[in-house]
Amino acid sequence: MLKRCFPCILIGLGGVLYTGCHSGPHIQQETPTAGTIHISVDESFKPVIDSQLKVFESSFPDAHILVDYKPEAACLRDLYGDSTRLVIITRGLTLPEERYFRDTVKTAAISGILAYDAVALVVNNHSRDSVMSMDDVRNLLEGNDPKKREAVMDGVSATSTVRYVLDSVIQGKTLGKNVIAARSSPQVISYVSEHDNAVGFVGVSWIGDQEDSMELAFQQKVKVVAIRCDRCTDQPFILPFQANIVLKKYPMVRGLYYILKENFSGVGNNFVNFLQYERGQLIFKRAYLVPARMNFDIRDVEMQQ
Repeated sequence: MLKRCFPCILIGLGGVLYTGCHSGPHIQQETPTAGTIHISVDESFKPVIDSQLKVFESSFPDAHILVDYKPEAACLRDLYGDSTRLVIITRGLTLPEERYFRDTVKTAAISGILAYDAVALVVNNHSRDSVMSMDDVRNLLEGNDPKKREAVMDGVSATSTVRYVLDSVIQGKTLGKNVIAARSSPQVISYVSEHDNAVGFVGVSWIGDQEDSMELAFQQKVKVVAIRCDRCTDQPFILPFQANIVLKKYPMVRGLYYILKENFSGVGNNFVNFLQYERGQLIFKRAYLVPARMNFDIRDVEMQQ
């Protein structure tokens, strides 16, 4: 069932009454390559994190990571509520949050960027609206779209996509009554594929991997919208390709961050290191994100017709 999507208030520091991670006997027995931990991950990044976990656990068969995919605000609640030591979301820690974990929780938390992602717009394959400007996107989100289209988000609560469009696209204005929410990114794509007047907002990792059978199936159901590039001289409209993200031509780009509160060398630290170094960064690249920890070369090539 689809519901009206309203901005939700992200978790604040003032309401947190929980303590930090406890060092029980089970934690003391954990090593970087052996043990079981729970992590919380923004649902927008399920395809790429599933790929990361598959390779990581094949490399460290005694290290097990149980992942919960959920809205960004719920991931932060897990971090504050001591349900997890590691979250992967679209922002890092603020300075007040760093001080809170260090001085109040007594367990230092660190954060860092892993990759760059883009918010992609998708429309029905039969739709003629395959290009939009950012003014078009803002009008759509504020309910002022002259074509009376629906905007479909990837969650019924405070997801990173909702936060991004509120903060970075409409900059605090109110979402229109035409903005609705599906329960997940696949449901966004499914809804758009069945409704000619719908525009879906999803992370690019859901539609970019050319080697993933599920994403290839998604690409047959919808098409990606090209966004006007005001600073481009060679082409007026661009897609969320990696080169356009690197060169900052595509206008809707966000970071993917880890936040870790593990005061010893355990599975969480090992997994973060894996994500930051070559194998993890190459998996981000294959999933259509832009690695933030390794160089990304762009070369001009000539295509033979």
